[in-house]
Amino acid sequence: MDGFQAYGAGKAGGVFDPVTFFRQPQTVVRILCWLFSIVILGCVANEGYTNRPEEDEEFCIFNRNQNACTYAVSMGTLCFLCCTAFIALDVYFPQISGVKDRKKAVMADIGVSALWSLVWFVGFCFLANQWQVSKIEDNPLNEGADAARASIVFSFVSVFTWAVQCLLAVYKFKLGADSVTFSHEYVDPNQQEAVEEVPPPEAWTGGTSE
Repeated sequence: MDGFQAYGAGKAGGVFDPVTFFRQPQTVVRILCWLFSIVILGCVANEGYTNRPEEDEEFCIFNRNQNACTYAVSMGTLCFLCCTAFIALDVYFPQISGVKDRKKAVMADIGVSALWSLVWFVGFCFLANQWQVSKIEDNPLNEGADAARASIVFSFVSVFTWAVQCLLAVYKFKLGADSVTFSHEYVDPNQQEAVEEVPPPEAWTGGTSE
């Protein structure tokens, strides 16, 4: 099986078209997920730590909970790397000739997208809760407030972008499964007629003698 029109891509070995690639909904959503992870990472890493005027040590802006900032920075970094890897896989995907390999790639996309949607939902709830219970006296100058709100907003939006990415991968999987099933069940009408026109074995031997 050469993978022709399997799982949303044509025959392996075709010429890569960047314009077509970047117009695909899956690529657009993937890039959005990639950008949102950069925003979350940048907001928390650069402006997510503050201190009181009389203190020298900086604490996490989210209720001084270091776990909140660590979660946002860690997940932002991992999400950025994951998006980069899957964008590279999307570029290489049409070159994969094996149908089974394409199927594994699409299934991995479904699982990873669903997982990241859950991760950002947890992150949104965690960050929003810690920001809500933050004390004004811990940050009297309100430093980094916009960055904190931005990280919460983009965490919330990331839940839906990754969910959409998961749905697109599911659609791609169903499309591929249907195309593979069709290729197995399809019979060329010309070949079918040729088979029907072949005479039975009795005609070759001139009939059965009693």
